[in-house]
Amino acid sequence: MKKTSNIKTVVGDIDAEVLSFTVGKDPVLDLDLVEWDCLGTAAHVTMLSQMQVEPRIFNEEERDAVVAELSRIAKAARRGRFKITNEDQDCHLAIERTLTEKLGDLGRRVHTGRSRNDQVATAIRLYMRDQMLGVIEEAVELAQALLKFARKHEKLPMVGRTHFQPAMPSSVGVWGSCYAEGLFDDLGLLWAAYDFIDRCPLGSAASYGVPLPIDRDLTSELLGFREPIHNVMYAGNSRGKAEAVAVSALCHVMLTLSRLAEDLVLFSAPEFGYFKIPRQFCTGSSIMPQKYNPDVCELIRAKAARLIGLSAGSASLLKAMPGGYNRDLQDSKEMLMESFRATRPSLRIMTRLVGGLEPDPEKLRSAFEPGVFATDRALELVAGGMPFRDAYHQVRDNLGDLAKMDPDEVIAKKTHLGATAGLDLKAYDEAMEDARIAAEETRAGIIVVFETLMEPISED
Repeated sequence: MKKTSNIKTVVGDIDAEVLSFTVGKDPVLDLDLVEWDCLGTAAHVTMLSQMQVEPRIFNEEERDAVVAELSRIAKAARRGRFKITNEDQDCHLAIERTLTEKLGDLGRRVHTGRSRNDQVATAIRLYMRDQMLGVIEEAVELAQALLKFARKHEKLPMVGRTHFQPAMPSSVGVWGSCYAEGLFDDLGLLWAAYDFIDRCPLGSAASYGVPLPIDRDLTSELLGFREPIHNVMYAGNSRGKAEAVAVSALCHVMLTLSRLAEDLVLFSAPEFGYFKIPRQFCTGSSIMPQKYNPDVCELIRAKAARLIGLSAGSASLLKAMPGGYNRDLQDSKEMLMESFRATRPSLRIMTRLVGGLEPDPEKLRSAFEPGVFATDRALELVAGGMPFRDAYHQVRDNLGDLAKMDPDEVIAKKTHLGATAGLDLKAYDEAMEDARIAAEETRAGIIVVFETLMEPISED
């Protein structure tokens, strides 16, 4: 058996190979959590400074010194100048080590009354909350781009398909606003995930509380959470579940994007030619000079498949896991972060692509073969008094009679709610603007809370 030396860490000596195995990618992944952990620690230390015990764990001046150093650490992390070593294991102990190096005994006190279990759960929820707001904002931007496209080409005929076969007359307006409404539904899931995340686990410690008069309502308020998670054991058990809820919501966003991307791949192909994807969103071939490939759309399909796997993986971690913290949960972090890293760029680049998308009216109209008008003609006969099934058979047996039907005239007759001549694009616009404002106001409120938290107490 190969022997390796032990390495000294803040929480004890450990075999070097075991340390490497258990640390995994945390020294890299946790760089995205440093600022959030600094905020969580600032809230915790602020609460400890107000806790009614003798002797006091922190006085106001000591609290201010710790928070000032936390602010410097957060700034260093934003600039890429904060390092996490294998010996640190994660950002949480790296921050504590840095505080101790700078402030001595004050740094050794910051972990009073908490565990890394509630510490990391809090940092991850702060990270998720920020990222989820970003996804909401970017989903709104894509929906607005689709609505702009739909409005510009609202009355342009487009063959509607079922089983991907020509089915009935439709329009570019219906097509574009269809995907906008799909994103609006996804926003409901994103906000539901946000609300699920917006509860504070800090103070639950290792899932069983602590024998100190800590104020969990205060730390929750200081971090801008809606409320603390009440049950200390559930606060721990919700780790992993919160991540799975977030990834599931992101998965649905990517499913919407994937179907939109698939439509664009198909309808931009020469055989259809309905839409022209801007060339700057396509790559060429190394051997075929004429090729322009819809790589952006293809990669979005691939990322959607990846999100399906990450969603299943996040949920599967929890299966048969006993109550309380288990190290399995460490793997949920990478799946969560990868999900955001796939979804957010996909939304941003699709927004730009849609902004440059152009339909080809001639190709769209020329796709209307006589059979596409069959149902509309059958219903015209019904409106004249013929039973539907008789009209169905009469039209089917005389499809050639439909050759002179005009797609523009046909789509103008569908005036009911949500149809080609019944789209309420203004209502879509208002809904998206409300969603944009809600995200903007939520983010602004959180910024105010964080700025207040990081101010010296003496200035309050």
